[in-house]
Amino acid sequence: QVQLVESGGGLVQAGGSLRLSCVTSGVVFGTRAMGWFRQAPGKEREFVAAISRNGGSSYYADSVKGRFTISRDNARNTIYLQMNSLKAEETAVYYCALHSWGTADSIVAGAVSYWGKGTLVTVSS
Repeated sequence: QVQLVESGGGLVQAGGSLRLSCVTSGVVFGTRAMGWFRQAPGKEREFVAAISRNGGSSYYADSVKGRFTISRDNARNTIYLQMNSLKAEETAVYYCALHSWGTADSIVAGAVSYWGKGTLVTVSS
């Protein structure tokens, strides 16, 4: 059974930083592209970042480029999202995502095989 468990969300002031983590089980982690999405209140879920199986390539939504960094530790079955210079409008539930067989491009396109339950990030202005 594939499980993705996010952590690291919380309350932060605008301009602050948070690091999210997602621990994965039930798959051979190093063979799966992974990513992060977010869903703000009243809005659709949107792509944030994706990372290739070996961590050599990463992709970002234009809105977060230069401020967010996705990384992975295959030995710990974990991906991370370092978020800096957070903005109030980035208040959302952040979801970890996994693609069973595709590349990170698949996740960028919104093709996701498994989702975590999400972690809430609240950015106060």
